[in-house]
Amino acid sequence: MKQEVRMGLRWTDTIDIAIELSEAHTDVDPQWIRFTDLHAWVCALPDFSDDPSKSTEGLLEAIQMAWIDEVR
Repeated sequence: MKQEVRMGLRWTDTIDIAIELSEAHTDVDPQWIRFTDLHAWVCALPDFSDDPSKSTEGLLEAIQMAWIDEVR
């Protein structure tokens, strides 16, 4: 049986997501972003292909921290 290869970003790709967000939202200070906005922006990324309902507060926080590190 052939395994299906998944393409695109998943919630666990925190660093790659942070890089894409920093490029897409250059005028945003990620330290002050609301998780509801962060969730919407991640789901709107062209390369994002994971299930939107699988996000957690911990994953969103990890993405936010990676984004903060990316813009420093």
